[in-house]
Amino acid sequence: MLITRARKQAGPLASALRRLGATVLQIPAIEIRPPRSFQPLDRVLRHASNYHWLILTSVNGVQALFARLEKLHLTRRHLEHLRIAAIGPATKAAIEERGLGVSVMPEEYVAEAVVDALRAEVRGKRVLLVRARVARDVIPQELRRAGATLDVVEAYQTVTPKSSRGRLRQALTDMRRRPTAITFTSSSTARNFVELMGSLRCDLLDGITLASIGPVTSGTLRELGLPVHVEACQYTVPGLVEALADHFSSR
Repeated sequence: MLITRARKQAGPLASALRRLGATVLQIPAIEIRPPRSFQPLDRVLRHASNYHWLILTSVNGVQALFARLEKLHLTRRHLEHLRIAAIGPATKAAIEERGLGVSVMPEEYVAEAVVDALRAEVRGKRVLLVRARVARDVIPQELRRAGATLDVVEAYQTVTPKSSRGRLRQALTDMRRRPTAITFTSSSTARNFVELMGSLRCDLLDGITLASIGPVTSGTLRELGLPVHVEACQYTVPGLVEALADHFSSR
């Protein structure tokens, strides 16, 4: 099975698939890098007392935020007055590991569910959304419509690792290495995967199971002209592993 997740994040997925007996090939389609500038993030962290809510949408955002806090010689107490919303259990766990509580984690781990959970809470409030440079605008658009004053701050960016291009080409064209399945854990992995394929024919994917972590990623794959054979019911890495296990056990 081919994992397209960023190398530093691929470990839990790779380990879980290996425990099921899969041979795992890691060819990252995304690489996590610092933002173009830390100044906007540093500015809002220094003035965190101005905000009522903090929204974190990924473990990467949590890591970047706390790294900057440390760099600025600030502690978690600087954020303890905030109510915090997290997308997904991994993000929630990363926040709680650093000593802060999470007020809201929607049952579905997508932006629309965050909006539904917060719509009645944010009117007249100042909200800080910490996320990747490129992301869907559902949360800022809808919460502003709900009456929030919302600031969006870039904490990191994802780029396409050019070094993966040759490895991907070899994996798809060498019948001895050709994967049985390819996993996609975000829309970025889907878009960058297609970019890495470049001029390769899409029919090279024929017979390969394309597995998505959830409906947003599935939608991106379909927009790119790729089929979705497996979609996790729970939009997490364990959910994706379970969906793959069910898929292949039924064949």
